[in-house]
Amino acid sequence: MDRNKLKTLFTPKEIVAELDRFIIGQDAAKKSVAIALRNRWRRQMVEGPLRNEIIPANILMIGPTGVGKTEISRRLAALAGAPFIKVEASKFTEVGYVGRDVESMIRELVDIAISQIRVKFEDEVIDHAKELVEERILDIITPKRPKKRGEVDVKTEEERTERIRNKLKDQLENGLLENRLIDIEVPDTSMPTIEIFSPMGMEEMGVNFSEMFDGIMPKKTKNKKVTVDNARKLLLDKEINNLIDHDKVINTAVSHVEEMGIVFIDEIDKIAIRSSGGSGPDISREGVQRDLLPVIEGCNVQTKYGMVKTDHILFIAAGAFHESSPSDLIPEMQGRLPIRVELDSLTGEDFVRILIEPENSLIKQYKALMAPDGVELTFTDGAIKEIARIADDVNSRTENIGARRLHTVMTTLLEDIMFFGRDYGGSKVKIKLVNVRATLKNIAEDDDLAKYIL
Repeated sequence: MDRNKLKTLFTPKEIVAELDRFIIGQDAAKKSVAIALRNRWRRQMVEGPLRNEIIPANILMIGPTGVGKTEISRRLAALAGAPFIKVEASKFTEVGYVGRDVESMIRELVDIAISQIRVKFEDEVIDHAKELVEERILDIITPKRPKKRGEVDVKTEEERTERIRNKLKDQLENGLLENRLIDIEVPDTSMPTIEIFSPMGMEEMGVNFSEMFDGIMPKKTKNKKVTVDNARKLLLDKEINNLIDHDKVINTAVSHVEEMGIVFIDEIDKIAIRSSGGSGPDISREGVQRDLLPVIEGCNVQTKYGMVKTDHILFIAAGAFHESSPSDLIPEMQGRLPIRVELDSLTGEDFVRILIEPENSLIKQYKALMAPDGVELTFTDGAIKEIARIADDVNSRTENIGARRLHTVMTTLLEDIMFFGRDYGGSKVKIKLVNVRATLKNIAEDDDLAKYIL
């Protein structure tokens, strides 16, 4: 793996600054993940066998829902350009029970990495592929003049064909032939795809017989009449596929996963509850933890692309821990999540900042949503503070869902505006404090209504 491809420009301080653009507060969690990301680059700079001995310090985030645990991890992965997957621990079951095994998350991570790497490879060859497509189309539309008996002036015929081709090329480049119908060869998909899925634990290892037969039988094609515009799209995919080194894509993606992959395991607290010894829903929770141990510590996972090592994948686990505590995890699991970070519950002041400060803030999102309808949406400071206050108040009286409450409050507040558009109040609509109170007062004060509407 090319060490220079790791983003060396970001120091931990700069990583936190980047996260601050999208996430309010939670400085301790940002600091921990920033150090973890920087340590990846530091490890790549270590020479010799010691590099393989340096393993990532996996992180356990503790905090209520809606405070930014997932968003921090997702933004961190995007910042690093790393393969990232979020899974819920509660969807896994211990081997021997019906359900998904924990190794499936690594196989899914490899699939994600291959998609990412393929896009990069496509970008490198797309210009060449477009040139080849144009030549293919010209080959199809350039008329082939039958050779007459006794005709010997080959050079004259070649010059004539070249003049016609150049003329058609100019028309093609100027978009004058986009609706012209031409015949092209496309794969014959009449052969059905048959998949056989092997036993639990290998759910992604199905066998596709149509792919298997491709290697021993010639691919069937058929002629299809399409416009030049559609032909360009169909041929471009084919040319890109021919130009890409698929083995290199797979090898690069597997290396990317092994060196930079990030797995976010949410709801880890759901498998932390001690087993009651009965046959209830927690029957395999401790077993799931034990299945997770080798994956997090480092092992080889079989995928359809070969073995993938998990030794240097960064695992970030998170949970609210309302009905359990981190100490309820089995000791071995606690040891594999050595860095613990507690995220703070969000306050009304935090909600005000969340509404206006991030680059993707809700206020900016709703303004952008209404712009296509010709509505210029604005909010007064008093309205924003009241929205935040109502969200904080409802969180304190009902279930605390953190910043997600702002979505429900904003949607309820702007429901009529989004329904009627310009018919509601013209091209400019200003949301004031009085509007917020008039729309949400009864709902916010009624616990039953707040519970089911907000």
